[in-house]
Amino acid sequence: MRLKAKTAIVSDSALSLPRDVAGEYGLYIVPMKLTFQGRTYLDGYDLEPSEFYRLLRTSDSLPVTSAPDPGSFLEVFSRASDNAEGILCLTVASRLSASYQSAKVALEMAKESLPNTPITLLDSGSAAGGQALIALESAGAALRGHDLEHVTQAAQRVIQKVRVIAFLDTLFYLWKGGRVPKVALWATSIIKMKPIMELFQGEVHLIERPRTRSHAVGRLIDIMHKHVGKADLHVAVMHADDIVGAEELKENIASDFHYKELIISEFTPVMGAHTGPGLLGLAFWSE
Repeated sequence: MRLKAKTAIVSDSALSLPRDVAGEYGLYIVPMKLTFQGRTYLDGYDLEPSEFYRLLRTSDSLPVTSAPDPGSFLEVFSRASDNAEGILCLTVASRLSASYQSAKVALEMAKESLPNTPITLLDSGSAAGGQALIALESAGAALRGHDLEHVTQAAQRVIQKVRVIAFLDTLFYLWKGGRVPKVALWATSIIKMKPIMELFQGEVHLIERPRTRSHAVGRLIDIMHKHVGKADLHVAVMHADDIVGAEELKENIASDFHYKELIISEFTPVMGAHTGPGLLGLAFWSE
């Protein structure tokens, strides 16, 4: 009989990690849902990002996204419990999605169906690359054989530190989703700004308004320098259908920072539905 691991890590698909990386770290992913052009897709499974962004650019209609339902979380909890004594579940920031509330309902259901498996639920306060870095740090602790309490502490440490900064090529998709007023869309379109947004501990803020894409890229690096100095760094370079820009940004970081972890993370369709193509950003925390 195979021995169980002490801890398994479950996350919704908003963390936007490639499936091979998630598999390498033993992560269990609960897919969010995307309804687009009359079809419903499981995020990260049924529709490749490249195909999604191609459709998005040419479609007259916009996608509708939704969090996983409690049953989907419970199903993954059940699979994880077959292989682990305890489970840590991480969700995208609760202010951005109903995923946390859905997982909370599933947690109550699991008390009856999985009474012998302790499950801890954490709101990551982050998304995309930030959520991915939290999950990877947690998974690393789990792979080293630590129990649920220790793994949870590792996750909480990163949750307190991780920042996500990114610039958008357009505010059109945020405007259509009701997240910014039309006047903001009009202003950025006329002045051709590339607004830099920050997500930190569940709060989203506009922090700068560079005029060009090249200036915006430079400011991403400057902002990260300000927060981390020369400390050992964990970084996720994030993009939405801009792999060339992401590779260039990764090379700049590799030559300019001391890092322990440096990955590229492409936005899944559910994440890209809210930002549109062209986003480029960084998620990072320092030890």
